[in-house]
Amino acid sequence: MPKPNIPIVQDLSQNSAKEEEQHVHDVYEVIAPHFSQTRYKPWPVVEKFMLSIPTGDVGADVGCGNGKYLGVNKNVFTIGSDRSSNLIKICGERGLEAMVCDNLSLPYRKECFDYAISIAVIHHFTTPERRIAAIKEILRITKKSGKILIFVWALEQQGKRKFDQNHQDVYVPWALPTELAKKYREENNISEQDQEEIVLNRPFTKSRVFVERYYHLFREHELDDLVCSTNEADILESGYDRDNWYVIAQKR
Repeated sequence: MPKPNIPIVQDLSQNSAKEEEQHVHDVYEVIAPHFSQTRYKPWPVVEKFMLSIPTGDVGADVGCGNGKYLGVNKNVFTIGSDRSSNLIKICGERGLEAMVCDNLSLPYRKECFDYAISIAVIHHFTTPERRIAAIKEILRITKKSGKILIFVWALEQQGKRKFDQNHQDVYVPWALPTELAKKYREENNISEQDQEEIVLNRPFTKSRVFVERYYHLFREHELDDLVCSTNEADILESGYDRDNWYVIAQKR
């Protein structure tokens, strides 16, 4: 079966929070069990960063998903948080410390963490202002001289996935397995006869449903520029890894 086309997102300036609710938060609640099954191996750059943290330090994983990075370094203590309650439930089942909260309003005191990571999160915010606000919130909770690591999807993909270089805001389909697809249809009262008419840009088959996540695809140096625009951190390292751009920065 051919993969669906990647829909282009139109103007988001007036409905940014609503867009994130529908095409990020709600989607992760639906796909959490399947998503977690595909997220188990740490990315090398993230693993290297975590293993470089001094023994005894305390840090935050903002947007921790199923918590795969929370136990990478057994000599530090990392607290996870995510907007998805279903992903946090998975963290709890694994005995990991994590809570439900929003990246734009983290429930921590300022400068209380030695380090922080944000892996594949900032690209889900729909406007530059909200992306900057999310980064500033991560910096707020990090101590002076503390390090942060941020990963975002790159527009310049080297793998099988290719994007239109003229469009950075897209919906990326996620194929639900049979049981989740059935549950999704039932909860949304969608029949096989009218589903394609009711749900725009969400193609269905008898066994599969595609739901769409919003992504802002970052160009080279765009993440660096966002971090610099906060005037709160200095970039120590930046690069490209696994179809993502990343930045390691130190809070001033």
